[in-house]
Amino acid sequence: MASEHVEAADDISALALKILVAGGFGVGKTTLVGSVSEIRPLRTEELLSEAGQLVDDTDGVDRKVTTTVAMDFGRITIRSGLALYLFGTPGQDRFWFIWDELSQGALGAVVLADTRRLEDCFPAVDYFEHRRIPFVVAVNCFPGARPYGAQDVSRALDLDQGTPVVLCDARDRDSGKEVLIRLVEYAGRMHTARLLDSVS
Repeated sequence: MASEHVEAADDISALALKILVAGGFGVGKTTLVGSVSEIRPLRTEELLSEAGQLVDDTDGVDRKVTTTVAMDFGRITIRSGLALYLFGTPGQDRFWFIWDELSQGALGAVVLADTRRLEDCFPAVDYFEHRRIPFVVAVNCFPGARPYGAQDVSRALDLDQGTPVVLCDARDRDSGKEVLIRLVEYAGRMHTARLLDSVS
């Protein structure tokens, strides 16, 4: 089964879409890319340093010992002829200059959110809203975190009407795949609507 996915993604006729996975520090971006990728994911994680501890807010994720310093990369075949290339962004603001390069040609983005540190995903939401890149907010349901519904998170983030909010477990492949399918469907509708607006 896995080899069929790889062959489909390597087929020159296959459609490949670029997806960003963004969000705050320690929210689960590397975990999501790794859990859904059908290839061995590329990771650029480094150990947290003493110098980084002075600028990185590890409150709430104090057991985290590594951080992404460039990007994560993975690939998943959603169906025959459709592959998603996943680019996980670094979460700390000192690495945000990378986002402009990574966002070139992206169909859309997943903004991962942690309800214990919801304010950490505001920069990603603002980034994609200002650049008119379609995105979904995926609430990574950490064990022990107080549960909130999608409507509550949408109100708290003051999202534009219609922006999807989904609950997920970044460790679970099926859960992550559902998030990506939701994004592709939403981004497809947004791009079609914009195209129709431009010709009307």
